[in-house]
Amino acid sequence: MKRHRETEIKLPARDRRQVRKRLAQLGFKVFKARHLESNCLFDFRDLRLRRSGCLLRLRNAGGENLLTFKGPPLRTRRYASRREIETRVEDGARLREVLEKLGLKQVFVYEKYRATFAEGTRADFHGLPQVAYDETPIGNYLELEGPEKWIDEIAAQLGYSPQDYITSTYLELYMQKCRHEGRKPGNMVFACFLSAPKGRPSKAQANGLGEDGSSRVEP
Repeated sequence: MKRHRETEIKLPARDRRQVRKRLAQLGFKVFKARHLESNCLFDFRDLRLRRSGCLLRLRNAGGENLLTFKGPPLRTRRYASRREIETRVEDGARLREVLEKLGLKQVFVYEKYRATFAEGTRADFHGLPQVAYDETPIGNYLELEGPEKWIDEIAAQLGYSPQDYITSTYLELYMQKCRHEGRKPGNMVFACFLSAPKGRPSKAQANGLGEDGSSRVEP
C-alpha cells in the first residue's frame, strides 16, 4: 500500500513519433509497455464521493488489480494535486462484491491504452517521476506525474507551455466532449467510439505509443 500526494498534469498529445523521439533524447526508457487499462469508479447512490471531490477507483491493468482512493483536490497554481491511497488487490471481482455490499455502485467506466516512461535505469524506475502516453476513446494525452518543478521542466523540454496544462480528470474531459457533441453520457470505453485501437499492440506500440497522436478534446 502506498500513501502520497499525487501531483500531475495532462497534455494534449501531438506527433507521437516526435514525442517518443524526444523522450528518448531526454533519457526516458519504457517503464511499462503499452497495455489496456479498465477503470471503474464507485460511489454511493447519492454521489457523496463525487460531490466532495473524492474518488474511489478499481483498476485492472495487465491482470493486476489496484484499488485507489483520491481525496479532494488540493490548492495549487496549475497542477492536479490530491492525496492518494493505493493498494494492490488479489481478487478484483470479490472486492467489487464487497464494495457493493457496503452500498457503493459502479458509476463510471473508462478505458485507455497506456505506455509509461521514466528516467534512469530500469532498476531505479519505481518511485521516480513518470511520463505516461494514454490512448483514450476521446483522444490521446501525455500525463506527467512528479514534483511541480520537474513537471514544468519536462513539459518545456517536450515543447509545451503552462497554457497547455490540463488538470481535468478523464471523467471531466469525457463529459465535456459529450456536451460538445450533444452525446448522451455513458461510459468512456472503446466499444462506444469509432477511435478504438484495433488488434494486438505491435512491437513498436508495446515499446511506446499508439497510432493516433492527436487530441480530440479541447482543454
